[in-house]
Amino acid sequence: MNVEVELLDTTLRDGEQTSGVSFASSEKLHIARLLIVDLNIPRLEIASAKISNGEFETAKRISRWAAARNYLDRIEVLGFVDREESLAWVKNAGCRVMNLLCKGSLKHCTEQLRKTPGQHLEDIQAVLRKAEEMDIAINVYLEDWSNGMSHSKDYVFFLMDHLKELNIRRFMLPDTLGILNPASTGAFCREMLEKYPGLHFDFHAHNDYDLAVGNVFAAIRAGVRGIHTTVNGLGERAGNAPLTSVIAMLHDQLKLKTNTVEDHLNRVSRIVESYSGIRIPNNQPVIGENVFTQCAGIHADGDNKNKLYYNDLLPERFGRAREYALGKTSGKSNIKKNLEAMGIELDDDAMKKVTERIIELGDKKEIVTQDDLPYIISDVLHTDTVSKIKVVNYSLSLTHGLRPTATVRIEIDGTEYEQTAPGDGQYHAFSKALWKIYNNLGKPKPVLKDYTVSISAGGRTDALVQATIAWHFNGKDFKTRGLDVDQTTAAIKATVKMLNMIENM
Repeated sequence: MNVEVELLDTTLRDGEQTSGVSFASSEKLHIARLLIVDLNIPRLEIASAKISNGEFETAKRISRWAAARNYLDRIEVLGFVDREESLAWVKNAGCRVMNLLCKGSLKHCTEQLRKTPGQHLEDIQAVLRKAEEMDIAINVYLEDWSNGMSHSKDYVFFLMDHLKELNIRRFMLPDTLGILNPASTGAFCREMLEKYPGLHFDFHAHNDYDLAVGNVFAAIRAGVRGIHTTVNGLGERAGNAPLTSVIAMLHDQLKLKTNTVEDHLNRVSRIVESYSGIRIPNNQPVIGENVFTQCAGIHADGDNKNKLYYNDLLPERFGRAREYALGKTSGKSNIKKNLEAMGIELDDDAMKKVTERIIELGDKKEIVTQDDLPYIISDVLHTDTVSKIKVVNYSLSLTHGLRPTATVRIEIDGTEYEQTAPGDGQYHAFSKALWKIYNNLGKPKPVLKDYTVSISAGGRTDALVQATIAWHFNGKDFKTRGLDVDQTTAAIKATVKMLNMIENM
């Protein structure tokens, strides 16, 4: 496959326009490094000119990092038709590529700028002349191009006819308000390419109708060779085309190459999820928690018989693994797959009992995971193999004006140990007391990677709370869950499950 598609990722510019998202300077630099070094994305749009002093300092920081590694031509900044203000900002930030935001629809030109098409063109040409003097490369955004093609096509062609011979590297075609569908995207892009052959066009999709990836598909089929994405689909309103979905579509559906390193995609998405505070939906293609999880028992059975339920989206491509869910739709095949992964063998009678218990829990809407299996097996078969560690008692103190305090007594192999510790919250205090015991015994501790709490819709004060805690121990990532009406108690239950699990790791 030849390299045919050039990606521009705009997570650090358009992605930061997501409501509630503001990356710290160090986070922006880290994301830039991940995108360029780990994923090999060819172009990054890192900032908007003139936004703030903080944005300027961050752009300088990224440009210094990029220049030291010969990546500076891959760094781009959004600028405006303002004579030389944006150009000076870009130059002083140490960058040398500016994406000039021009008006791609007559309505935007006349009603927002209050200018005629001729006046706007003159202003654009003045910026282009100054950019050449300052040795800054220019790409041009035709903002609201999709509405321009829908309602004022003559205006779009007027601009293009006067700009096509000028020193512009790329013309960027944004569906600014997310109004296009694959049919209209394909038709408009094809018209641009036929009318202006030899020019490089980018397509910039928005996801208001959940059609961003489909529109990217149509744009490429029409001949566009530049595509804009964001990590996790971050962006204005409903967001932009998600990087991971676009990569999978390009590689599998269009059989095109991008040189993107697929097996780092999931890790980078998780880091951006953490920095942005915007959770990845469980059913998000490629990176969602559930997308490589088979739920129905018939699917697990089919996977045992020559991988009948596999497609080209193999989880290993993205640094992930296939899983088999446990619940009321699970059959013996799902359970067997999970037991095999844990190295556990059961006879037919025990398997039947465990299957019945998992279905019973699923009917009660309780979540069952692979990590829960040893406890279910222990309960069903009346053994005590997983209860090596027990919490005998604990006391949590919360007093206004004072730090929360916890006293914890646990039993390990029949011997009891007790410690007291303050913390920043009740669970934190519990954890610190617990780890004091472990430190005194010289026992290794896991790293808490994530902590989430969920409550059923309706949010009654007596509703059950599920605490889900992600851990890392001995080279393995895993999760434990606890269920209770009290959030802290639910977290403690999840922690006790973890303590017993790591005893056998």
